[in-house]
Amino acid sequence: MGYDIETLQNLLKNDPSNFQARRELSILLVNQGFNKEAEGNLKYLIKYFPEDAELYYNLGIVYEKLKQFPEAKEMYEKALQISPQEDFYYNLGEVLVELNQWDDAIFVFKKVLETDNKDGNCYFNIGLCYFKKEEKHLAMDNFQKAVELNPNDVFAYFYLGYIYQEEGLTNFAIQSYNKVLEISPDYSWAYYNLASIAFKSGNLEEAKNYLLKTIQYNSNDIQAYELLTKICLKENNIDEILEILHTQLSKEANGDLYYCLARVYKYIGQMNEYYQNLNSALENPYTLTFPKKNIKEELKYVESKLGKETLLPQNKIEDYQEENVDSMEAEEKTFEEDNVEENEFNEEEFNDEFEDVSEDELEEDNQIQEDDEVEDFDENHSVEE
Repeated sequence: MGYDIETLQNLLKNDPSNFQARRELSILLVNQGFNKEAEGNLKYLIKYFPEDAELYYNLGIVYEKLKQFPEAKEMYEKALQISPQEDFYYNLGEVLVELNQWDDAIFVFKKVLETDNKDGNCYFNIGLCYFKKEEKHLAMDNFQKAVELNPNDVFAYFYLGYIYQEEGLTNFAIQSYNKVLEISPDYSWAYYNLASIAFKSGNLEEAKNYLLKTIQYNSNDIQAYELLTKICLKENNIDEILEILHTQLSKEANGDLYYCLARVYKYIGQMNEYYQNLNSALENPYTLTFPKKNIKEELKYVESKLGKETLLPQNKIEDYQEENVDSMEAEEKTFEEDNVEENEFNEEEFNDEFEDVSEDELEEDNQIQEDDEVEDFDENHSVEE
């Protein structure tokens, strides 16, 4: 028909049984993001046309957009029972990835490759599933195939870089990350991983330059600030790191950054500023991933030296849930919670400087921020509706 949404809605007001108008309206609603309205119209049509595979397929797309993945899976499977089409398999595979059903997803994407063995996105998704299953060499094989078919697949190159890095193949990892940046010069995580490689190799200036690039393109990358703080303390670039941290904190308060700033002030012996920033870190508990209990003990220790009264937030720190603490940052924590008794501060541990960093402390730094990144994969490896 070629009508717009308003015209089709008016047609249906006058003739609710105009199935062609309702079908066209449903597709327009899906494409323009009116998912709940599209859902209602598609369910109405399915009552009358229960053997129409396209209706189930489009309803699956609606549920996928609504993040209702079990329902999307059911619709795609019904579509495939009626008509086993390549697009149906592909979309089902994406939903299975969302549901962490890796083996089923691999099977489905391989069904797509039976009819189109040149689909680079399928190889990428199979590689991702093997990666999640920790079958790194099978993952690598499929990522390699993905970039052969699609030389601009930035995510496949990124995962290849990560696997090479984990396997100790540093030169190959660097080549892969540089390829990522050649395709996408603002890809901050590639800069961060290059910084980690440089740091482990002892190339502190190179690492610092990569970290500055990281925060240039992602000013909220807290891990980059933490590592940058360590490097600047090692090189005694105090003014530089103070300016960087103060600049970011002037834009948005962050518990982790306040803690980094506190340790800089501790390093240069400005105890009042050290004390104030420890307080500020605790006053921002939702953005503080360093152990809160140990920062409280650290604060009490500084208080005893300065003769101050601890200025804790009104809410008890223990009342806040710890579930947002990212396990990837565990090795970055200065004080191990298990080693500090309640109401007791270990001065010897306290003097174990924040700036003293070993290679082991970076073991977890290079982890891919998978939950955020999978959303990027969806946007760049999806089937057009």
